[in-house]
Amino acid sequence: MTPEHSGKAEESPRQRLLSAGTPMCAGCGGLQALHQIYDQVGEKTVFVNAAGCMTLLSIYPYTPFRGSWLYTAMACAPAGAQGVRDALDVLLSKGHIDAGQDQLPVVLTGDGSAYGMGLSATSAAIDRGLDFLYICYDNEGYGNTGHQYSAATPAGARTATSRVDGYTGVKKDLFAIWSAHRPAYVATVIGTEPADLARKVKKALSLRGPRLLLVLAPCPTGWGFEPSRMVEIGKLAVESGIWPLKEYSDGQVRHTRVPAKRAPLEAYLGLQGRFRHMFVPRRNEEQLAALQRQVDDYWEHID
Repeated sequence: MTPEHSGKAEESPRQRLLSAGTPMCAGCGGLQALHQIYDQVGEKTVFVNAAGCMTLLSIYPYTPFRGSWLYTAMACAPAGAQGVRDALDVLLSKGHIDAGQDQLPVVLTGDGSAYGMGLSATSAAIDRGLDFLYICYDNEGYGNTGHQYSAATPAGARTATSRVDGYTGVKKDLFAIWSAHRPAYVATVIGTEPADLARKVKKALSLRGPRLLLVLAPCPTGWGFEPSRMVEIGKLAVESGIWPLKEYSDGQVRHTRVPAKRAPLEAYLGLQGRFRHMFVPRRNEEQLAALQRQVDDYWEHID
């Protein structure tokens, strides 16, 4: 029965995601952004989902997405997207579907896949010029298996597999890695800046070729904060300058928001349990100053 005949208004894509009853964590910053992205991406899509937190959106045989959904192992979502694109091109060439029935392959992964396990397949897909949209929800750890550290974990953050004094590595710069491939488009976004996110989604959809939306995804369970503080933490990520909002296209990087006066980084760190060891039982002034310098150095050297 159609909505017109049933007397019920058709749900929007966002309403469908909200009402699906999927077992996602309260206050998930990745899901907040995905709601907004899907409002524009719509149903003419094939979501190719690498194993991760967002796999829980699909409980077989159901999914809140109106388009198609393909599950892959963590390392091979871009290869799955290539297969989808090739199959659609065959159907188009044989006249089995027309241009109005074509669909966009959309890769959906966490940072474990995007920054690590799936990076080789991603690089190869970009090199081939695959026409796809890649969405990475970056919660800075392997969130669905206990929040072990990943290549996206920031320095000093405690994870399930970090030392007591926090992760000793450095967060990989996925934006720069993608940009070095000269794709069609790369952008950093966050759900707590909806106007910036909406403009970048619109721009990505207007282009063809490899496109990345890199989403910072505040994670209450992995980062150690109350779900009600997710928006506050997301805004501080931008205001402190630790998550620059920027985009790459036509060989140029442009910052879409430059904070006029940055908030101190410790305002952002202090709200998260994963950085608590920097403040209690005593303040680690040396480590806090080093992290602040990293942020300051970044903004001092932007064009």
